[in-house]
Amino acid sequence: MANTPGTPRTIEMPASTPAPLLSAAGLALLFAGLVTNAAVSVVGAVLLLAGVVAWFRCVLPQEQEESVPIEPVAPIVPAARAVLRLEVGEAGHRARLPVMVYPYTAGIAGGIAGGIAMALLALLYGLVAHGSVWYPVNLLAAAGSAAMSAAPDAALLEFHADAVVLALVIHGALSVLVGLLYGALLPMLPAHPAFWGGIAAPLMWTALIAASLEAINPVLNARIDWAWFIVTQVAFGLVAGFVVARRGRIPTSQHLPFAVRAGLEGQDGPE
Repeated sequence: MANTPGTPRTIEMPASTPAPLLSAAGLALLFAGLVTNAAVSVVGAVLLLAGVVAWFRCVLPQEQEESVPIEPVAPIVPAARAVLRLEVGEAGHRARLPVMVYPYTAGIAGGIAGGIAMALLALLYGLVAHGSVWYPVNLLAAAGSAAMSAAPDAALLEFHADAVVLALVIHGALSVLVGLLYGALLPMLPAHPAFWGGIAAPLMWTALIAASLEAINPVLNARIDWAWFIVTQVAFGLVAGFVVARRGRIPTSQHLPFAVRAGLEGQDGPE
């Protein structure tokens, strides 16, 4: 410490120097020249040597220092406020959003309703564009059937019982899963669930399918009509979102401690 009466308090600190940066740049150029040109290594070696010499001169024969004034720091006064703790059963606080959610049955109902709307439009597309309602059914079944994947176009226009069953299983499972996803996500999204459920989500879902359909279902990817596909996705989103949003929400128990949610304690205290 170098302090004299009437002068600000100071502390001796090592003097600033560009030597470390110069040494690092020289070392980088030295190795870069091994894969580029020998002249680059020469420049790097010179910079590295200059940086090392400058670095050593910061401490030899005498350490270079500079006086840094010490700024006065206001004393730290601890706050007198106490920590407010959550009380068991106090519904005004919560661990996560949202507080009110849709029941699982709402998502299942929405998925089934949306799946029916989507299937009707798909059958209409097959009838209008190809003259057969079985065309979209067989395309969907090709995702899980090697026989349908290798079938010619004429075979896709015909009725195949195994393809119908497979398509129903695939479509039903996906519809219920997406419906459950709608039920879980809609309470977390901002207002206007019709926009998120009917437009935004189907468009994002369509983009994801378009990027992966070649690997999932090459037959459908080669024959798909994307305009009709987007229409069916939007129809699913609108119907599923409407059905889910029409159901009443139920409160969650996220604001309660884990011990209460697990049944180890009652809401009025330990049992």
